[in-house]
Amino acid sequence: MLVMVVFCACSLVVPVHCGAQGVPGELTREQVLQGLEDADPDVRRGAYIALGSVGNREDLPLLYSALYDADALVRKLAEDAIWKVWSRSGNALHDRMLQRGIEQMQAGHYAAAVRSFSALIRLAPDFAEAWNKRATVYYIVGEDDRSIADVEKVLEREPYHFGALSGYGQLMLRKREYRRALGYFERALTINPNMRDVSKSIDSIRRALGEGGGDAI
Repeated sequence: MLVMVVFCACSLVVPVHCGAQGVPGELTREQVLQGLEDADPDVRRGAYIALGSVGNREDLPLLYSALYDADALVRKLAEDAIWKVWSRSGNALHDRMLQRGIEQMQAGHYAAAVRSFSALIRLAPDFAEAWNKRATVYYIVGEDDRSIADVEKVLEREPYHFGALSGYGQLMLRKREYRRALGYFERALTINPNMRDVSKSIDSIRRALGEGGGDAI
């Protein structure tokens, strides 16, 4: 299932750590934004790497648009950048708390992860990714109703969160609400057409509904 700083235009120096041709070691914010529109895919790649490092919520529309870029690597870098933006709250303490919860979740310490994400939510209730990560833990441990409640909080804050939309689809599948699952998967794929597993799920549901003639798979 299943970020964010305001820049002073032209004054911020953005470090870029990439080997893309035509991309210098440092770019100003103005150069980063210009690079997003460059005809050279190598320049666009470097620009999206930079934007992933320092981008903010205002940059999300640019990143969403790049999910439709002609270059496959640009699309992948844009998706990575979106996740990085979503995962930055603008507060160093809150970001460390998110990372700690993620580490606990990855280690299988689910109760501890829920406590960490819950503490973060109390401190930063508008931080969508805190809700999203707790929703993920609830999904893993089978607390589907709690997961759904958290996903709805995510989508209130980040309506284009394709990870949360995909997660909602998975939750609806587990509840055997196949048409609702299809709707959420389709919304996710409209935002991010590069989600192959979501595309396969859509195809499977459509075939099954067509064969079964109703909400049965």
